[in-house]
Amino acid sequence: MNAFDLTGKRILVTGASSGLGRQCAITASHYGATLVITGRHQGRLMETFNELSGTGHQWLLADLTKDSEILRLVGDLQPVNGVVYSVGISDLSPARFITGADINKTFTVSFNTSVLLTSSLLTKKKLVQKACSLVFISTISTRYPFVGGAMYISAKAALEAYARVLALELASKGIRSNSICPAFVKTPMLDSTAENYSQEAVRKIEERQPLGLGEPEDVANAVVFFLSDASRWITATNLILGGG
Repeated sequence: MNAFDLTGKRILVTGASSGLGRQCAITASHYGATLVITGRHQGRLMETFNELSGTGHQWLLADLTKDSEILRLVGDLQPVNGVVYSVGISDLSPARFITGADINKTFTVSFNTSVLLTSSLLTKKKLVQKACSLVFISTISTRYPFVGGAMYISAKAALEAYARVLALELASKGIRSNSICPAFVKTPMLDSTAENYSQEAVRKIEERQPLGLGEPEDVANAVVFFLSDASRWITATNLILGGG
């Protein structure tokens, strides 16, 4: 028996239009999961959908920053055995320049969306199956912060704290909640860092990671572990994927 097999599990992945969300969905499908993917950009979401292995998958267009669209998404869902939360933005700015608008924008996307979606899922008692696994994508930067990352890191730190509390509240139902904290990975978000700052900045980042920059698959494989029965005795943890 393969403990990492996801056959028979329906997995919801948010932020599946690109980056880590896309790869998590694709990799989970390789392990037999039935995917429900969601994102704001239909063209990119369909690109992900077309790369999924197997059949029976579903794509649902939704802007999770809007309460009405969260409710519509939840209304269209069948019961799920796992959720991967991969929504977030990384607008960087020195602390002295942060405005109220910056705080609202970052937390709305990187924190509020996941919290409000979870609340909606949990109020539908039959929507989240017993032994469901909730996996939140955070960042290693909550342990090793960097200049300019105050908003990005703060939102992710809040998400990790929320995930730990959630684990305590849902343990009696057999529902697990964990966070994945990757270092820098080769995704469009890293490309944006190079574009907005410099390739030299990316080179310095890579030098700080003994095993180099990660690939999206490195994160997706860890997510599959948490979605699978192989991790059935693990909850309220933060797994660091730091490349050393």
